[in-house]
Amino acid sequence: MAKSKKKKEVEDIEVEEKKSFGFFQILLAWIIIPLMFTTAVVLIIAKVADVNVFDQAKEWSAKIPFLEEKAPDEKVEGDLILEERVISLQAEIQEKEAQLFEVQDELTQVKDSNEALEIEKEKLNEEIEKLKLEQSESKRDFKEIVTTYEQMSAKSAAPVITKMGDAEAVQILSSLKPATLASILEKMSPEEAAKYTSMLTK
Repeated sequence: MAKSKKKKEVEDIEVEEKKSFGFFQILLAWIIIPLMFTTAVVLIIAKVADVNVFDQAKEWSAKIPFLEEKAPDEKVEGDLILEERVISLQAEIQEKEAQLFEVQDELTQVKDSNEALEIEKEKLNEEIEKLKLEQSESKRDFKEIVTTYEQMSAKSAAPVITKMGDAEAVQILSSLKPATLASILEKMSPEEAAKYTSMLTK
């Protein structure tokens, strides 16, 4: 009994294998092999007729509306946009370079003018130093003149001062000691003494 069960199970498995194998054989025999044979015959006929199958397939696919290739137009449009962007960027770069050259020129001019101003400043400083030196020398000379007038007698100094210009005379008289000034004014005529006195008080 156990043997007959086992035998029956083995036969069932073999039948199932034959069925599944049979379906694959039917698919291969009735669909795949005839399809391959037909394709081979069509390709041989196309070769003999000198027809390029791939070009013909492209032409047929172009006639079908939903298979039409829209990518080339989009690509051309995209290329145009990119090209315009590149041109605008190049123009912008050229503009920035021109601005940079202008700024560099301005910097060079400013640098040159700064150098010229420095040179002029040095010259002015030298002139100031000369003027200060001259002024100190003239002050020293003036002090010596005042000292000379103080050492002169009032009788000799009065006529010399009256012969000078009013500004120089007032400058010397204002620098004299009060005692020397009084003695010189005494030796002048009353009109001249009054004139210089009024000028000294201003």
